[in-house]
Amino acid sequence: QNSILRALAVPTYNCQMLVLLIAFAVSLVATLYLVRGTKARGHLSMDHETSGPQKFHVHPVPRVGGIGIFAGLVAAVALLWLTAPDTARLATILLACGLPAFASGLIEDLTKRVSPAKRLLATAVAAARPTTSSSLSAKAGSTMVSALLAIWLLDALIRNTEIPGLDWLVSWPAGAVFVTVLAVAGIANAVNIIDGFNGLASMCVVIMLAALAYVAFQIGDVVIGTLALAGIGAVLGFFLWNFPGGLIFLGDGGAYFLGFFVAELSILLLVRNPSVSPLFPLLVCIYPVFETLFSIYRRVRLRGQPAGMPDGIHLHSLIYRRMLRWAVGDRSAKMLTRRNSMTSPVLWLLCMASVIPAVLFWDRSGLIALFLGLFALSYIVLYWRIVRFR
Repeated sequence: QNSILRALAVPTYNCQMLVLLIAFAVSLVATLYLVRGTKARGHLSMDHETSGPQKFHVHPVPRVGGIGIFAGLVAAVALLWLTAPDTARLATILLACGLPAFASGLIEDLTKRVSPAKRLLATAVAAARPTTSSSLSAKAGSTMVSALLAIWLLDALIRNTEIPGLDWLVSWPAGAVFVTVLAVAGIANAVNIIDGFNGLASMCVVIMLAALAYVAFQIGDVVIGTLALAGIGAVLGFFLWNFPGGLIFLGDGGAYFLGFFVAELSILLLVRNPSVSPLFPLLVCIYPVFETLFSIYRRVRLRGQPAGMPDGIHLHSLIYRRMLRWAVGDRSAKMLTRRNSMTSPVLWLLCMASVIPAVLFWDRSGLIALFLGLFALSYIVLYWRIVRFR
């Protein structure tokens, strides 16, 4: 009887592979349906605006790819209910917590009427409590009822950071809640910021989830490892339609939900496994996080603009405009799409430059802190050399 209970508690190897494949297959088919169905519903789901500081596509493209990813994860959780109910229960709660972030972004994708500040507020709220409403209004006030669910039901609370000063703050319950909500909202917003080119954000999320899955399986946390595999499968199902052709975009709903998903799995990995360095998730996610922090510094301190003001000089934008100059001059749709897609692999390498040492030294905070500093220095040097055409 005990062996049966243990088998139900965690997914077996075959179940883990099935979870990945089911999430991939459902996401692939659902995303294809969204791509083919946009002709009838293009006025709602299409991104018709092809000009602007952060617009690099040629034709109107549907931006509701998050629906396919969410569908893939739901299918994976349904399979887990048949094979590993304990894991399925945690996964179900996690998806329910992510609904406010996903729904608020999706409303913006469909209506173009939700401001970035309100989406960020909804994402922060999604890290905490469930909403009792089925949808979000433009004011995002209804999302306030979602204040502490992941903390209440999943104990997804940051209690240790190994960062001087911040450790003192998280030693207090209110401080721990504040830091946790800020971290989840920050990572979700960071993933949305790097979602500028075909395959960029989605493959970076796959790389991050692969790091979480590897470390989770290394220390025997099959539950977190399996959920990370489910996320990888769901994102890859979308990725095949997004890269290189750009047939569909993540949209704000997909980007915010994936950021939320990565952040919560990272926190749960730390909560369930004290041997993992608290700095490990930060190094895994440092590329989008540092991109966000550097953009805020650049806008506020260097240009005197509001932190949320969109511009076209993110690192990925500069690589597109200045490093891939072989496509300059040819404005055909084919060449512009190719140039768009060729930008992403450069940033995948940058993402992997931090993820690889994180995976190698996941339990050694001193080395992780060293690599965090090296990444920040390398990013700044690379950015300024590109800005100065060097």
